[in-house]
Order: sequence, then structure tokens, then C-alpha cells
Amino acid sequence: MPRGGKKGHKGRGKQFNNPEEIERQMRAQREREESGDAERESESEEESSSEDEQNQKRNGVQGLIEIENPNRISQKSKKATEVDVNTPRELSRREREEIEKQKAKERYMKLHLEGKTDQARADLARLAIIKKQREEAARKREELRKEKEAQEAKSKR
Repeated sequence: MPRGGKKGHKGRGKQFNNPEEIERQMRAQREREESGDAERESESEEESSSEDEQNQKRNGVQGLIEIENPNRISQKSKKATEVDVNTPRELSRREREEIEKQKAKERYMKLHLEGKTDQARADLARLAIIKKQREEAARKREELRKEKEAQEAKSKR
């Protein structure tokens, strides 16, 4: 059964390149390579060897098409001697967020202890009310105690 079921495939038809066009592109490529060879001969051996290495790396279609893909990065493995332990490594997103969270908590606690946060102000107001109530209760107990002592002193006389 053909692709697409009984009704057939609805996609585009195949497009073929013109053989003359392919031949013209290949001739232009050869001419560029020949002119590049002539230039390479005039340059020093070090430069030509680096260009040869680049040409060797590009095999297949890569030699024909110049592609700059930022997502395609070759991973170069490092030797143990090349790795520098003393350089600071980049933190991951989670680690950065965790550090920011801890710093924010420390800042809040510092402000809280200084009494500059809303919660600290509310706590201090509540403590002031409780302190006042306790002072009044202590004063009343003191007055009652003095009255009792006065009555005991009267009863003893």
C-alpha cells in the first residue's frame, strides 16, 4: 500500500538537481581548491599544515557547506594534569537559588533582630502589652501583700 493510505501521499514531489548545474558547481569547487593550493605553496609550512588539518577534518558534505551551529560543540576531554582545581567552578541554577535563599533568610533575620520588619514590630508591641500587664499584676500583688501585713500588724497589737 502506498504511503498515505488509499488516497496516496499528499507531500511534495521529489526534486532532482540538474546534472549540468552539479557539473558547474564541481568545476567551481575544483578551481577554488587549485587556487587555494597555489596560495598555500607561497605560505609557510606551519600555516599550510593547519589548513590541511582543517580540510582533513571536513569530510563529506561538511567540506561543501559552511555551517556555524552553536549547539554543536565538540567535547574536548582534558587530561588530569590540565585540570585546574583552584579555579572556581560555575554553580548550577539550583545551587545559586539555594545560596540566594539562604542570604535572603539571613538578611531577614538581621532586620528582624533590629526590629525593622513588620513581624518584629508586631512581636515587640505584643511583648510591651504583656510586660505592662505583668507590671500591673505585680503592683497589685505588692499592694495586697502590704495590706495583709498591715492587717496582721493591727491584729497583733
